[in-house]
Amino acid sequence: MKAMVIKKFGGPEVFEARDMPKPEPGPTELLVKVFATSINPIDYKIRQSGSWAGVQPPAIIGYDASGVVEAVGDLVQDFEAGDEVYYTPEIDGNPGTYAEYHTVDESIVAFKPDNLSHAEAATIPLAGATAWGALIPRANIWLGETVLIHGCGGVGSLGVQIAKAAGARVLVTCSDYMVPLAEELGADRAIDYKAEDFVAVVEEETEGEGVHVVFDTVGGETLAKSIPVVQAFGVMVGIVSSSIDLRAAYSKNLTLHTMFMQRDRQQLDVLRTLLEAGQIRPVVDSVMDLEEVAEAHRKLEAGGIRGKIALQVAAE
Repeated sequence: MKAMVIKKFGGPEVFEARDMPKPEPGPTELLVKVFATSINPIDYKIRQSGSWAGVQPPAIIGYDASGVVEAVGDLVQDFEAGDEVYYTPEIDGNPGTYAEYHTVDESIVAFKPDNLSHAEAATIPLAGATAWGALIPRANIWLGETVLIHGCGGVGSLGVQIAKAAGARVLVTCSDYMVPLAEELGADRAIDYKAEDFVAVVEEETEGEGVHVVFDTVGGETLAKSIPVVQAFGVMVGIVSSSIDLRAAYSKNLTLHTMFMQRDRQQLDVLRTLLEAGQIRPVVDSVMDLEEVAEAHRKLEAGGIRGKIALQVAAE
């Protein structure tokens, strides 16, 4: 099978096309013919230096997939050959999805949304499950609450839509070029973080009451700077490295969650329901061929994209 392999850790130039052995599914695994994958920040971080994730070059990386089941292991119960599926594989050093075929345990796989192409579906699993996990199980958003989301990229753009689907009022900080998209996705107020003081805007928008939930996809001091606009007993969730004064959080009895997305089918089933109902949608910046993965990484690292970059592995 064809695959894009990192021959060593480093910049995008470390990718090279190779012919690799076609994998065989284990007892509880599916062999998936990958039609599309997508790239995430975790991809280029592992490409740069992924030994912490159990990756040792030469290696196939990639952590989203949409495709068709070609074969199943002897103990597989819920899928059969021909099923269209989507998923995000474990980051554990096993081969990733920048390849024509991939094996995955059935427990973390879900049926693909019927209304999406494979390229669209491939942009959802990692980012969507991260946003869902942050906002629903952890932040436990209630109808009528106000949520502040920092960032409107792959995770943030889905976070805006999930929070709106849950009945929340959504404020989002983003770059100026993302403001129209954030509003299109349902944000009640999109804040250009370079031109506006988000603390002042939030205070004005909430009439001094503050928000119930903060979801940070940016990192750095963003969570710390958000504490003044969170209501007492509010919730803050971060998915990237942050610096925060815990004493300030304690003084308002805030609950702070730091999270790393967990793989399971249930999250993808819920996202499929929302996608098929039109309550959320993928935000696709562009679709590139798998062989263009190096250029796709360069684009993502440079910034300025709107949504996710999908990689087409096979024609649909």
